[in-house]
Amino acid sequence: MIDTTHDPALQSWVASANKSDTDFPIQNLPFATFARKGDDRTRLGIGIGDIILDAGEAFGCRSMEQLMAMPRSARRDLRHQASEFLSKSSRGAEKLLTPISEAQLLLPCQIPDYTDFYASIHHATNVGSMFRPDNPLLPNYKWLPVAYHGRASSVVVSGTAVGRPSGEIVSNPAGPPAFSPCRLLDYELELGAFLGPGNKMGEPIPVAEAEDHIVGVCLLNDWSARDIQTWEYQPLGPFLAKNFATSISPWVVTIDALEPFRCPADARPETDPQPLPHLSAPGNGAFRIQLEVWLRTAKMSEPVRLSHSDFSTMYWTLAQMVAHHASNGCPLRPGDLIGSGTVSGPEKLNRGCLLELTWRGTEPIALPSGETRKFLEDGDEVIFRGWCEAPRFRRIGLGECRGTVLTANERLG
Repeated sequence: MIDTTHDPALQSWVASANKSDTDFPIQNLPFATFARKGDDRTRLGIGIGDIILDAGEAFGCRSMEQLMAMPRSARRDLRHQASEFLSKSSRGAEKLLTPISEAQLLLPCQIPDYTDFYASIHHATNVGSMFRPDNPLLPNYKWLPVAYHGRASSVVVSGTAVGRPSGEIVSNPAGPPAFSPCRLLDYELELGAFLGPGNKMGEPIPVAEAEDHIVGVCLLNDWSARDIQTWEYQPLGPFLAKNFATSISPWVVTIDALEPFRCPADARPETDPQPLPHLSAPGNGAFRIQLEVWLRTAKMSEPVRLSHSDFSTMYWTLAQMVAHHASNGCPLRPGDLIGSGTVSGPEKLNRGCLLELTWRGTEPIALPSGETRKFLEDGDEVIFRGWCEAPRFRRIGLGECRGTVLTANERLG
């Protein structure tokens, strides 16, 4: 629902929020958990320009857990309060502000559960073509949003270094394996979504109500050890190849901030089945969110862009993912995290991981430094960026998600 908080003419008394290139104009108002330098107390903040507003002191909402347990109507009311507070200066208001440069941005909340989806048909088709050229998509793909249960304990905030994992690796598909550091380390460009308030056990969430249980989105890097995955994933799917680390950006951009960028999901070909009734979601269920991957090696002073994707090309929407997750009565809790799966598109520039970009290592990427990459090397820094823009509305951003690869020895040390 578009309302006064989305007015492109709206200005803030926080000057940096009015700059054309900011990720956090007053039309955005993303949430983050932070601590002031020299103070261990964690606070709930709202991003405005290059500043964080203390939401606890201003509005009495003191934690991300409290926010995510609210019904959507209460979260929307809080957004309106913050918009009004930041558009009209009041005595003493500046005392509630902290420069982002003087804050430590933390993991948004303690994450009860993490589920990773596989919702891009372009990614699924590309990967399937490498391993099953005659049958890239399995029969279930166009009927339900495929997913697996991830590991919440290894979700880390942007800026946390990621150690190269070790696991069983084979040179012959029949084995035997050797236990060694991963040689084919990859990133996966994903959109994360934080859930709340959730449902009781045994009570599904109708697809028409699913967005009421999406608090907001973040950038998500689901690091992947491709060679470990090759040996372990049959028959139950990935395990050690995925659960060593998942990086997320610290900012939660609310579902209401995304309203101006809502659009219809891509039309399905006439030969594709239509979703079953419990997943049928007519209307504008997709969002135009632009996503980029940048890479900086240890020899590079500036990063280089590797890919650019549009989240609106996903085969399954966020609402369908949530409705499917709860369709059997599975209880979703405030703070649960879902990942969209790798966001890829129809062109090579849109491929959201190195497995696709280098076509399983057969097409190395040439970098400005003279180096090449098939997969990630030690010292590589992966940077995700995201934003939304549309005619007649202010551009808003998702911030960044960064992570640098450490050696296996550094990880163990």
